[in-house]
Amino acid sequence: MRWILVLGALVLSGCVATTQSPQGPSTPPQTVNTTPDQNAVARFESVVARVEPVAEGICRQQLPGGNCDFLVQVDTRPNQPPNAFQSLDRDGRPILAFNTALIASVRNADELAFVFSHEAAHHIAGHIPKTVDNARTGAILLGGLAALTGAGSGTVEAALDLGAGVGARTYSKDFELEADALGTVIAKRSGYDPVRGAEFFTQIPDPGDVFLGTHPPNAERIATVRRVAAGL
Repeated sequence: MRWILVLGALVLSGCVATTQSPQGPSTPPQTVNTTPDQNAVARFESVVARVEPVAEGICRQQLPGGNCDFLVQVDTRPNQPPNAFQSLDRDGRPILAFNTALIASVRNADELAFVFSHEAAHHIAGHIPKTVDNARTGAILLGGLAALTGAGSGTVEAALDLGAGVGARTYSKDFELEADALGTVIAKRSGYDPVRGAEFFTQIPDPGDVFLGTHPPNAERIATVRRVAAGL
C-alpha cells in the first residue's frame, strides 16, 4: 500500500466527488468534522489496501501499457470541505487525492470504497486528457471565430478563455456518470457494496441539472450505480 500525507501542488486536476472542484466550486462547502479519528483512519487504510490493487488490475486490462501505478495522497490541511479528486503528476502517474475531512465524513467503508473507485475510474477512462482536448477544441473554435470577426487581441484572448471553459465542461457530466459506472464495478470486485456506497451522494448538496455544470444530479448518479450493480 502506497499512500502519503501531503500538501503538494498537483499538475492536472480531475474530478471532485464531493463539494469543490479544482477548477472552481461546484456546490457550497459544508461544515463538517475535518479530523478523522483512529477508526476513520483505520477504515481508510483498509479500503485503500483492498481497492487499490483491484483498480490497478482493471486499469492494466483497459490501458495496456498505460500508467496504472496509483499514488494515494492525503491532504491534511485543516478546515477544508470534504474533497476527493484524481490527478496526474508531471510524469503522468495517476494520483488519487483525499482530504482528511472526506475521510472523517464518510459514514461507512462502502461509501469510502465507492469514492475511491470512482476517482480511480476517472483515470482508467482517460477523463483528464479528454477534458484537456475538449478545452483546447473549445478555445480554438471561439478564439478563431473572434479572430475572423476582426476582434482585438484582448477580445480574442477572452474568447480563448471562454471557449476553453465551455469545452472543458461540455462532457463533464458524462464523465462523472462513466466514472460512477466503472467505479461500481471496481467497488464490487473489491468486496464492497457500491449501492450502499452511492448513498454518499445523499449527504452532499445536489448540483441539480445545471447547463454546463460539472456534475449530474445526485439522483441520476445513484440510479446509474443501481443499474450497473444490478447487472453484475
